Amino acid sequence: MSESRNDGGDCTEPRTAVTEAEVEALVRGICFKTGPPRALGVELEWLVHERERPQLPVTSERLEAAYAALRAVPLRSALTVEPGGQLELSSLPAASLMECVDTVAADLDAVRAVLAEDGLALAGIGHEPWHQPRRFLREPRYDAMEACLDRTGPAGRRMMCASASVQVCVDAGFEEPGPLGHIRRWWLAHQLGPVLVAAFANSPLAGERPTGWMSTRQLVWTEIGAGRAGAPPLDARPRTAWARHVLDSPVMCVRRDSGPWEVPEDLTFREWTRSRSPRPPTRADLDYHLTTLFPPVRPRGHLELRMIDAQPGEDGWTVPLAVTAALFDDPQAAETAYRTVKPLTERTLNRPAPHNPLWVDAARRGLADPELRDAAAVCFEAALEALPRLGATARIIGAVAAYRDRYVARGRCPADDLLDRLPAGPPRSGAGPATAHGRKDIRA
Repeated sequence: MSESRNDGGDCTEPRTAVTEAEVEALVRGICFKTGPPRALGVELEWLVHERERPQLPVTSERLEAAYAALRAVPLRSALTVEPGGQLELSSLPAASLMECVDTVAADLDAVRAVLAEDGLALAGIGHEPWHQPRRFLREPRYDAMEACLDRTGPAGRRMMCASASVQVCVDAGFEEPGPLGHIRRWWLAHQLGPVLVAAFANSPLAGERPTGWMSTRQLVWTEIGAGRAGAPPLDARPRTAWARHVLDSPVMCVRRDSGPWEVPEDLTFREWTRSRSPRPPTRADLDYHLTTLFPPVRPRGHLELRMIDAQPGEDGWTVPLAVTAALFDDPQAAETAYRTVKPLTERTLNRPAPHNPLWVDAARRGLADPELRDAAAVCFEAALEALPRLGATARIIGAVAAYRDRYVARGRCPADDLLDRLPAGPPRSGAGPATAHGRKDIRA
C-alpha cells in the first residue's frame, strides 16, 4: 500500500478549479472504500547507520551511492527515500498476512544485502538516537515542508529527518455496522492507538540522551500540532469528520511548475476554495493536500495506522503487523479489542488523538502505565488466538508470543532495552532529559 508522490511538473493539472462542495464530495468518496476486509499492507521506515560504528553519521555521498545501487534491485515493494535519508519499503496490498510478511521479508533481505556491501545497515529505532536531524533530499516538496513546519518549532525537522515507523494498512471495513464495519474500525484505530504506541514504544533517546519519553517519535508528532498531525473528533461519522478536517486543515504549500513553491500562512483548504488565491485550487492540489496531513490514522481508501515506532531486529516489524491485522480483521479479536479499550476512552477527555492525556501517557510511559499494560495483555492474547484463523505460521505466532512474554507480560517495551544499555541511571518514564555519560552499542 505504497504512496506515490507528485513533486512538480504537472502540479497544477488538471487546471479546473474545485469548489468547497466538490472537495467535500471528493474526500468522502475516495478516503473510505468500504467492503469486506480482504487486503493488508505495511510501510516500513528505517534509519540507515554504519554497520560497525552506528554512532557515526553516514555521509550523503555514501547514501547516494547505496541508494543508486538499490534502485537497480528488483523489488515487489515500493522503495522510497525519506527527507533525512531514511529508507521506506511499502508493500503492495496483500491478500493475507503471510503473503504480506513473505513478500516484504524477501525484499528486505535484498535491500540489506546491497547495503551490507557498502558497510551500511538498517536500524529499527523510532527516533534517531545519536545524530541531529539533517536533510538528505533537496526537493521542492521538502523545502516547502521544512519552511512550513519550522513555524511551529524544531519538531517538524525531527519528524522529517530523524523518525522511523511501522505503518500498518488495513481495509476500511464494511459499510454496515458491526465489529468489521467502517465506523467501528475508524473508532477502534484511534482508541487502540495508545495501546499500540505503548506496547511498541522504541524511541527513548535523542542526541545521545534519554528524553524522558518512551516514544520520542510520538512526542515529535504531537508537537507538530493538531492542524497538521491531529485526528478529527470522533463524534461524527468518519466520512463527515474527515472531510471537514481536510477542508479546515492548513495548506502546506501552493505548488508551481517552476521556481520555489509558495508556503502560505494560516490558509486552510476551505479558505483557498473560497478565495481562489494565490490561484484557484485544483483536484491535483486536493490530492496533494491529503498527503501533507499526518494524523495517527490516515484514511486513504484504506486505514493507515501511523503510530507504531520502528522495531528492533530483522523481523521485529512482523509483530505489530500481525497483532494489528488480527485485532482488525478477525471478528472475535476485533470485538475483544473494542471491549478492552472502551474503558480507556475516559482518559481522552473527548479530545482528538494524539493530543489527549491517554495518547500522551502512552508515549511518555509505555507499558509502565498499568491500564495500558492490562489492555495490551488482553489484546495480545486475543491476537494470538486469532492468528491461526488468519493463516499465520508457527514462526509468526511464536514471534508474537515471545514479544508478549518479553515485554507485555513484564510491563516493558523495546525502549526499556535501549535505556538499559546506557551506562547508569537514565531517567525513566516521565522524567526529564539527562546526559548519558559514556556510550554503549544500542544498535537495533
